[in-house]
Amino acid sequence: MVKNLIKIISLVLALSMFFAGCSSSGSNVSTTGKNASAAKTVIEYWHINPESAGGATVKELVETFNASNDHIEVVARYNPEQYRGLMQNLQAEVAAGKAPAIVQVGVNYLNYFSNNFAYTPPQEIINKYFPEDKDFLSSHFLPNILNLAVNDEGKQVGIPYSLSTPVLFYNADLFKEAGLSEEGPKTWEEVIKSAKKIKDKTGKYGFYTREGPDSWTQQALIESNGGKMITKEGGKTKASFASEEGIKAFEAYADMVLKDKSAIHASWDEGYQAFLNGNVAMLHTTIAYMTNIEKNAKFDVRAVSSPVWDGKKRVVPAGGCLLAITAKDEETRKAAWEFEKYLYSIESMAKWTQGTGYIPPRKDVIDAENGLKSFTQTHKMFNAAASQMDGVVSTASFPGDAGFQAEQMMIDMRDRILSGSVGVREGLTTTQNEINELLK
Repeated sequence: MVKNLIKIISLVLALSMFFAGCSSSGSNVSTTGKNASAAKTVIEYWHINPESAGGATVKELVETFNASNDHIEVVARYNPEQYRGLMQNLQAEVAAGKAPAIVQVGVNYLNYFSNNFAYTPPQEIINKYFPEDKDFLSSHFLPNILNLAVNDEGKQVGIPYSLSTPVLFYNADLFKEAGLSEEGPKTWEEVIKSAKKIKDKTGKYGFYTREGPDSWTQQALIESNGGKMITKEGGKTKASFASEEGIKAFEAYADMVLKDKSAIHASWDEGYQAFLNGNVAMLHTTIAYMTNIEKNAKFDVRAVSSPVWDGKKRVVPAGGCLLAITAKDEETRKAAWEFEKYLYSIESMAKWTQGTGYIPPRKDVIDAENGLKSFTQTHKMFNAAASQMDGVVSTASFPGDAGFQAEQMMIDMRDRILSGSVGVREGLTTTQNEINELLK
């Protein structure tokens, strides 16, 4: 009897664990498929937005979508270390035989992603399953904006989503204390002079530019001076940032850090916090941090467009991401498009901009009454980004399997130069040659 009782108890426990696992499948971060308890198709949406830069809005959008339908449940998964970290996590997921349904792909990883991962172009899904949406892309997006998600092979990998450009946020109180115009600098030459004067007059640092896991703001610095990060020769992509224009621009930046001591070389978290704390006067970074800066800066914070070099045209790389559909089967691909279409509605795009500061890629959002019409009138810093769209270029994206490694080489080069371990000309030239060997 004792043995029989033990068997019965063991069986009950096993069944309890089995059914508990089934009932919790919808709340776990699983790949994709049916939620048995709710009869919903569950899909994962991978993003890189922490609470300080859009994470709360991601949660709001996902919750609203999930409550608005009875057949799809979206599970959002945050990936730290920005787009680079997401690519690394995606490699591991695919190696394990799994994949999310939708991923944010940093525009600088466009070619790397399309060369290394399986995806379905959005128009292909629309044509096959949603003929009523056949004109969705052409009707709502300008050709040059859609082109930001077209790879070197001419394929529309996804749809631009988080569209950002670098702007110059600045502490007008520190400018006033240093005897400078509170209107902010317009050129890089003015940035350099202002940073030095702020350092001399207040003891605070004058400047910090985003040092993230990419070379995005360095591209703005170099290409605004007439240089090019990447060029094509005979149909082949080559690194070309070590031109005289590129070297001159980077030398000016390095001199601020190493000679004038008016700019800081620090991790993104350190530099960003130093600006919010009032210890750095100017912050050159994506407009996507506008909302968080408005909430947390304890001083008169303002923004101007990304600076130009005297006599040169403004060039601003379009940062941010595209949304790519990586769902593996018909059911989850259809669910992925339904969620994407919701994200690209005027109302959702407006929420995304209001929660982050990203410029909406959809062309009719800014002027729409149910979009951003009133927002642009009350958030003046947003206009610093919106007014420079004529200078937008694609973010440099190294192709093929070498793309990931090439981007890391750019980051390492920047850190060696700004730490003083290698000169600008040597650092840029050596790294350019190494990348071009890698791309052969």
